[in-house]
Amino acid sequence: MKQLRVAIDGPAGAGKSTAAKLVAKELALPYIDTGAMYRAVTWKALQLGMSLDEEDKVTELASRLDIAFIANHEQQSVLVDGEIATEQIRSPEVTERVSQVAAIRGVRAEMVKLQQRIANRQGVVMDGRDIGTHVIPDAEVKIFLTASLQERAKRRKLEMENKGIYLSQDELETSIARRDELDSSRDVAPLRQAEDAHLIDTTGQTAAEVAERILGVCKDFLGTNQ
Repeated sequence: MKQLRVAIDGPAGAGKSTAAKLVAKELALPYIDTGAMYRAVTWKALQLGMSLDEEDKVTELASRLDIAFIANHEQQSVLVDGEIATEQIRSPEVTERVSQVAAIRGVRAEMVKLQQRIANRQGVVMDGRDIGTHVIPDAEVKIFLTASLQERAKRRKLEMENKGIYLSQDELETSIARRDELDSSRDVAPLRQAEDAHLIDTTGQTAAEVAERILGVCKDFLGTNQ
């Protein structure tokens, strides 16, 4: 089998993680959630009472933080310094602040080094915001997912309600739009579609349908589509 590194990028709520997990399972490849890495740094910094404006201190924290992914049946757990923090890093507080941390040049440098080490030694399905443009620009398959703001807020609302967190549609649309602006305008590796990425609009589509479209692109590369 040819080496296959699948880079999936897109804004918040576009359905990257869910689709990426399905694709990784179908292709029997490791799934790497790069967004969880930045969330881990953000969560740990907030837990330590650190000001996110102190970029040198946040970068130093990122350089020594032990972040690991453990696959357990259908779920992937995120360990931060040996502590399971899968749910904690998805809190509204972390979600609201993670773009600020991800924009710190030193933090990105540390996370990208880790991501590239992983991708350089094996095939992977990796999702984030700069995977195809910055982390593994030579990935065999590049995908850029998008969806309407309303659709993305609706998905995030359902996701949070399943965790007992209730925010209005308007609040979530405002929060996601703000994050889009931060991610797209940051100086370091901003969110953008790679020129050779396949654009997929996920509005109105299920995760399974999106995954199937991505798998079609992968099969075309592998030469297994009939």
